[in-house]
Amino acid sequence: MSDPSILLTNDDGIDAPGLASLREELTAVGDVTVVAPHDNQSGVGRTRNSTAVRHDHPWGYSLEGTPADCVAYALCGLGTEFDAVVSGVNDGPNAGNYVVGRSGTVGAGIEAAFLGLPAVAVSAYHAVDFFPQPPEEYDFARPARVGADLLERALATETFDEVDLLNVNAPVDTADPHARITRPTADYDLRVGHDADAVERDLGDGSTAVSLDDSVWPDTEGFENPFPLADDHATRYPHGSDRRAMVEGEVSVSPLTVNHGHAESQSLPGVVDSLDAE
Repeated sequence: MSDPSILLTNDDGIDAPGLASLREELTAVGDVTVVAPHDNQSGVGRTRNSTAVRHDHPWGYSLEGTPADCVAYALCGLGTEFDAVVSGVNDGPNAGNYVVGRSGTVGAGIEAAFLGLPAVAVSAYHAVDFFPQPPEEYDFARPARVGADLLERALATETFDEVDLLNVNAPVDTADPHARITRPTADYDLRVGHDADAVERDLGDGSTAVSLDDSVWPDTEGFENPFPLADDHATRYPHGSDRRAMVEGEVSVSPLTVNHGHAESQSLPGVVDSLDAE
């Protein structure tokens, strides 16, 4: 196989240090074209827009749009035959099925898969600090190497015949981390109206402001660091889950499909048949 043609994008914006690190590593794997958001688009999932503004960039283009916009434009508008899409390195983890579902980093990979290309989404975490923030103070070289190496090895096999997207969470600070195949953790809750700054504030027109606070890790508030409670999380999350791998400072690789699956139900046929009986 000749050197693959790789589309690189992210959700932190084209100037993010994680993207620069990943681009450097991917140039050793194939020909890299960057089409990335003009500014930060974190947390937008697979949101798409009908129009976007394109800007020239030394690495390719920046787009005033979402990560999915970038992928859609690049794959369908550049006239380039790409072999794979890589998204990242995100400056924070994307683990757990709820977070994965709203991640712009992963959303770019999902858009690629629907358009017929395999994808790798790479996110970084710090095994002590959790979020590598501010990103300028962290080195994204290790997650970038993991992502580039994983793409190269997967393209050389039949991995992408069965898998649409590899969602990767890699530590920035663990030397020679073990890599583990994982599944996204099903763990999510929501707290409504408990933020003193927003709870049921009367706006004067009959409307009420409420707070909707995600709880994506147990025993933490919002996006605070859950790793000081690592022992508790280790018992909560079984081996094979993406969050257990992160608690143990490993590289989590979750193979995903994007067709939303097809659930079998023994009771549903009776429910549907009963609609005709009414």
